[in-house]
Amino acid sequence: MNMWKECKGLQDEIVKTRRELHQIPELGGVLPETKKYVEDKLTEFGIPFVKNKTDDGLIATIEGKKKGKVIALRADMDALPIKELNDVDYISKHEGCMHACGHDTHMAMLLGAAKVINENKDKLSGTVKLFFQTDEEGASGARRMCQEGCMKGIDAVFGTHIGTIISKDIPVGTVICAPGCVMASFDKFVIKVKGNGCHGSTPEKGVDPINIASHIVINLQEIIAREIPAVKPSVLTIGHMEMGNAYNAIPSEAIIEGTIRALEEDVRQYLAKRIGEIAKNTANTFRGDVEYEMVWGAPPVVNNDEMAKLAYDCAAEVVGKDMVMGSLPSPNMGGEDFAYFLNESPGAFMFLSSSNPAKKTDMPHHNPLFNVDEDVLWIGSAVFVNIVEKMLVK
Repeated sequence: MNMWKECKGLQDEIVKTRRELHQIPELGGVLPETKKYVEDKLTEFGIPFVKNKTDDGLIATIEGKKKGKVIALRADMDALPIKELNDVDYISKHEGCMHACGHDTHMAMLLGAAKVINENKDKLSGTVKLFFQTDEEGASGARRMCQEGCMKGIDAVFGTHIGTIISKDIPVGTVICAPGCVMASFDKFVIKVKGNGCHGSTPEKGVDPINIASHIVINLQEIIAREIPAVKPSVLTIGHMEMGNAYNAIPSEAIIEGTIRALEEDVRQYLAKRIGEIAKNTANTFRGDVEYEMVWGAPPVVNNDEMAKLAYDCAAEVVGKDMVMGSLPSPNMGGEDFAYFLNESPGAFMFLSSSNPAKKTDMPHHNPLFNVDEDVLWIGSAVFVNIVEKMLVK
């Protein structure tokens, strides 16, 4: 049947949708304009939906003529607190806020796929759920949806990320779908170092949290260097420190913030445990103390082998085998809360390269000049549709 070929004819519509969404970026879990836009599109297509209870996410449902498997397709909706610098006529209208990670295209591609799937629903033996998820950047949206029960009865789940996330050197239009772990976990830690402030001329009268924090930073690096096997990639990065406000005074507190990344859950948990132990023991050595908090983000993104192979075959049919990658040199150390869906049901998370130096769309994500080559948008829709066709058309 090749339902996916209908997506080619929707290319201009998908681009238009993307540009309209690009102009109204919003942050976190409260996305009133974005939510209304998606609601209006689903209503236009005649696709019923329900609203999340805890945020502005939506779940739409396309039911086939016959009963069968239930497939979920996901798009994230939130943007980033970045001032856009692109010179385009569809630039963000929300000052200091930008779709700098491609979530506008994810919504547009899923809406394009939804239109085609809905127009062919009588041919389906099964159901398609469309997840429009908030707060991916805060690693909370997918978790909230799962807590609300979105994955109950789901047989398989699929998602796509556009851009240069794997490498800016991958040719534009290439689809990447690999089995196993494709992205790392990502978590944030906060260490509040507690000392005793005093005048800088008499440090013996206080307990210096700056000194303690400095030793903690150095000591934490030894976890990766001496405690984690070299064959288990992981990252521990300190990204923010805050302490004192006068050159001649020792403050009472210092703040350390950082992130950990891991490809395996046991490594992730070990890192979290040792950060707390080392911080506390280092502080005690210098007569101070710490308050330690691990702000859990998302676990590693691990694709199911069978679902990854299905997605690979579907993408190869859409763009040709030469434009599909079925393996990665190494997993990406960035994170994605799509992992929460994969923890509930088998599925696959794919990547779509939009890197085109000639169009200046090879910028990294979370950059004020990030943009995509819009010519590939129909591909994202088509792969979704082909997966549905292969799984639900009997």
